[in-house]
Amino acid sequence: MTDDKIRFDDGAAYERYMGLWSRKVGEQFLNWLSAVDGMRWLDVGCGNGAFTEMLAQHCAPSALAGIDPSEEQLAFARTLPALANADLRAGDAMALPWADRSFDAAVMPLVIFFVPEPRRGVSEMARVVAPGGLVTAYAWDMAGGGFPYAALQAEIAALGITVPTPPSNDASKLEVMQTLWQDAGLCDVETTVITVQREFASFDDYWETVQGGPSVRLRLAGMTPEIAEALKKRMREILPTDDAGKVTVSASANVIKGCVAL
Repeated sequence: MTDDKIRFDDGAAYERYMGLWSRKVGEQFLNWLSAVDGMRWLDVGCGNGAFTEMLAQHCAPSALAGIDPSEEQLAFARTLPALANADLRAGDAMALPWADRSFDAAVMPLVIFFVPEPRRGVSEMARVVAPGGLVTAYAWDMAGGGFPYAALQAEIAALGITVPTPPSNDASKLEVMQTLWQDAGLCDVETTVITVQREFASFDDYWETVQGGPSVRLRLAGMTPEIAEALKKRMREILPTDDAGKVTVSASANVIKGCVAL
């Protein structure tokens, strides 16, 4: 039986697969957020620390914490010099191990669709943020084809192979996120959409990169060599490639922020 649960257990591979994407969208997200320096930040679903590192480097936090279910991802995050003083814990987004009003801002970067009960996750962020503080998130537009590797997933599905999906895919929809924020009692809710592009040096660079995706890696490993080669050929044909052989891929994320009521 195939295990369809998506697991992230290799921080270095994830860095190449998704960390660079996270930084690209994270930079635009922080520009949009316009947060002030000196805030106490919580990164919910911090993974290998890609976005947490950005908070440390660009937001001058007075305190910085992160939580993630993967010990392997956290081990990678703890190697980042910028996170030497961060409080990084293994745990559940739906049961945050911090007291009420412990932070000035909580962010869920590219994570909400992985939370089995997104409503509980948003409520927990609102609980640990002080009145007037920010509760915010950004998520790949999974339903709208905004995931960076959506084209590859579509081609795998066209082969009749099931592509595992996060447990709460619909939570990435902008209208669903708005409802979650409103139901959590958050005020001054604002949304936007961020589109980013990533350039791969060549198709081979792209193909090696996707091996870092846990669901992709498992699906490729389960294919016959002939089917795997046919998929690779198909992807080479459909990906936008310039005269120098560079491949450019676009992705889009839905973004939301709200304030805890005073």
